[in-house]
Amino acid sequence: MTVDRSAPQPVRSALLDEHCTGNRIDHGFFSRVGGVSKGLYRGLNVGLGSSDDRSDVTENRARVSRWFDFGPDRLVTVHQVHSPRVQIATLDNRAERPQADALVTNTPGLVLGVLTADCGPVLFADPEAGVIGAAHAGWRGAFDGVLESTIAAMQALGATPARTVAVLGPSISQDNYEVGPEFVERFLQADPANEAYFTASGKPGHALFDLRQFTVDRLNKAGVRAEMLSDCTYADEEAWYSYRRSTHRNEPDYGRQISAIAIKEDAHGPAF
Repeated sequence: MTVDRSAPQPVRSALLDEHCTGNRIDHGFFSRVGGVSKGLYRGLNVGLGSSDDRSDVTENRARVSRWFDFGPDRLVTVHQVHSPRVQIATLDNRAERPQADALVTNTPGLVLGVLTADCGPVLFADPEAGVIGAAHAGWRGAFDGVLESTIAAMQALGATPARTVAVLGPSISQDNYEVGPEFVERFLQADPANEAYFTASGKPGHALFDLRQFTVDRLNKAGVRAEMLSDCTYADEEAWYSYRRSTHRNEPDYGRQISAIAIKEDAHGPAF
């Protein structure tokens, strides 16, 4: 089958599709496919913090919004800083980009997006309550509680963990995530049981870290039903941007992909 590379072709989660059927909640884990960026950023680079041509990034972000059948002003993102902070998105504050690493809303017509390039993008939905969320969970964010903060913010809007599903999208796999001894010690001091997320890397004092399983386990312990997609951002250059891959190649910069979720608007009024 020929892939149309002129339009975004996001990866989807069967769990979110099944859980949100009939509730007008749509989502996508957007790859590099379908963008206008060139060279180092080839594809759908949506990173405002990258050195890519700003007009190309703006067009790529507009393509993500249009995929949801919304105008470009409906895509909401934050200035990500590897924190546990959460922004409640509304129609009034959608243009703001505060320092935070997660977004939640119960407002139809907004596309919540988080940018990643190896870190974990997590999309949340409680369709019965009409509440959605998106979190950027790198190791620091996951360690410091961004996932739990997102769930708590969703609860403040009427969601309950028992009804909520969360899906970890494409991110770096354990095979490609080597860390140093200080990193390992930080996790073991917090909880000796975290040893389960590390395996020997072959380099003295270093280990391979399973960020993906760590993230899913945190989600499940918080009471939501969680799963992960298997795509590794480091391993598949055609599909995904990767900060670590660009670092290993001594490249000057890297693109960012977006994972997004939205409550569709109803022609006769709010979706909920």
